[in-house]
Amino acid sequence: MLRIDWNRRTCSRKGHITYAPDEAKLRDRLHARTSLGDAWRCLRCGDFALGEPHGAGPAGDAPLVPRGRALRDLFILRFLAVERALRGLLILVVAWGVWKFSNSQDAVRRIFDENLSVFKPVTEHFHWDLEHSPIVDTIRRTFEYKHSTLLVVALALILYAVVEIVEAGGLWVGARWAEYLTVVATAAFLPLEVYELTEHVSALKIGTLVLNVLAVLWIMLSKRLFGLRGGLAAFEAERHSASLLEVEQAAGTAPGRLAAPA
Repeated sequence: MLRIDWNRRTCSRKGHITYAPDEAKLRDRLHARTSLGDAWRCLRCGDFALGEPHGAGPAGDAPLVPRGRALRDLFILRFLAVERALRGLLILVVAWGVWKFSNSQDAVRRIFDENLSVFKPVTEHFHWDLEHSPIVDTIRRTFEYKHSTLLVVALALILYAVVEIVEAGGLWVGARWAEYLTVVATAAFLPLEVYELTEHVSALKIGTLVLNVLAVLWIMLSKRLFGLRGGLAAFEAERHSASLLEVEQAAGTAPGRLAAPA
């Protein structure tokens, strides 16, 4: 089974992240002298990289670099962010269409009725009552909506699109508030998606429902939201336990362990 090394994959694209802590023992564990010059251990992939460190100072001030599972989780969050952003843009287009239609309802109705008459000879030949077909009835019902009602619908769609786009931005940077927003917003629309399936079943609707359910469950459990699996404290402890700097610091201070020679 192919295993993805998320650490090296990310470093190959973005470069290494090195840090020189002030603490002597920890500094020695992250530093090596070579014939080509000094090398510092990358806080993400663990490989030694030649050159000056990207930062220096107390170990507590070192950047908390996502590694391993955290990187994989960030990749999944960014996939969801792209999906949310595309959905938000699509909803904005729909909102613009509703607003445009609300301002030219009568003109669109006339164009529709005029073009509908063109198809009548063909439909009558096949004994199909075009005037009272479900599709035509649905379209004509939209012409009966008030201008103010359509404006409210357009504004509601814009608000929904803004929420999706803000959600996408937060997920892209891995913000915890965005994870809560995603769970709440997605779960709120699940009953509507189930209801739509009872009206008409399609592969797209089923796929969207399954994706949203899995996204809600995965985010809640993996990010320990709403106090699940220890909540925020356990989530932060898990992040720090994966930090290379803290792993090396623990190894260097553990009983019976000696710091690696420079």
